[in-house]
Amino acid sequence: MSATHAPVSPVPVPPQRSVKDLRLGESGTICCLQDPEMALKLLEMGCIPGTQVRLNSRAPLGCPITLVVGEAADYTLSLRVSEAATILLKE
Repeated sequence: MSATHAPVSPVPVPPQRSVKDLRLGESGTICCLQDPEMALKLLEMGCIPGTQVRLNSRAPLGCPITLVVGEAADYTLSLRVSEAATILLKE
């Protein structure tokens, strides 16, 4: 007796959210920085893993965006959307 196995379909994994995916007023916690070339610049600007960020505003055409960085609303940072896309958020 032989058992036949149905092919196992891979479970789709949702893409990890980034800062560019935040809605206005929504907050998230930085998980990691995706682009090694951009990482140093973002680290210097305070985008450190574990830091909370909140999307503050978007320009009329969607870029740039402003983020409030830090739980105590330490400061506001303006980034291009392409730069924000490299900042991944914790689930």
